[in-house]
Amino acid sequence: MANFFPRWSNWLPLKLAICSVVIVCGLTAGTWYYVTPKYTKVGYEPIQPVPFPHDIHVSQLGMDCRYCHSFVDVAAQSNVPNTQTCMACHQQVQKDNPKLEPVRDSWKTGKPIEWVWLHRTVDYVYYNHAAHVNRGISCFSCHGAVNHMPVVYMAKPHSMAWCLECHRHPENFLRPEDQITNLDWKPSDVNPAEFVGKYGQPKEVHDDWSKKKRLTQQEIGQTLKERWNIQPSENCQSCHR
Repeated sequence: MANFFPRWSNWLPLKLAICSVVIVCGLTAGTWYYVTPKYTKVGYEPIQPVPFPHDIHVSQLGMDCRYCHSFVDVAAQSNVPNTQTCMACHQQVQKDNPKLEPVRDSWKTGKPIEWVWLHRTVDYVYYNHAAHVNRGISCFSCHGAVNHMPVVYMAKPHSMAWCLECHRHPENFLRPEDQITNLDWKPSDVNPAEFVGKYGQPKEVHDDWSKKKRLTQQEIGQTLKERWNIQPSENCQSCHR
């Protein structure tokens, strides 16, 4: 009796098995690279030319973020501190510390310190720091609890989906403008009577929030969203210009 199937079909199961393995491995590798924190750089902690413990400078010494990152509330792009900013303190404080030798060398030669940029937006994305900081988005929302980091690391993914989460529901992140650089701020810190007296409350709310014991993040955020007329765009051209 003649063979019904051609001879090459004998290899078909093996070929299908090999193709399946290749496809599964490809999907696994793609997911591992593009979906996991390795791709979004969450946890990335580069070694800087000068160790700068943010926890000491911010939490212990009480320095405001804007002392070093002085452009953050006035320009689209924030800045890393220049040598003059560092030496304003370290001409007197820890002036002989060997860890600060790169700062002293930069001060003498005029050559900038080569900081490793950590939170740097890719070239095809436009992000305006001042627009966010001046409308209730704290440093904490994008950079995490930097004030408690001995070494700064990437705490948030900064992916497109992550950005859209805030643009779609800004009330989950907005806070009073005088608490933008207070990275330990919590909604429970807000005095309801003082908050309502300053910002009011949403128009559709009929209860008197000033008599509440505390306000939730959504209540605070919704009030500020309406007060400041915040309507974040979800159009691609807003960021991809």
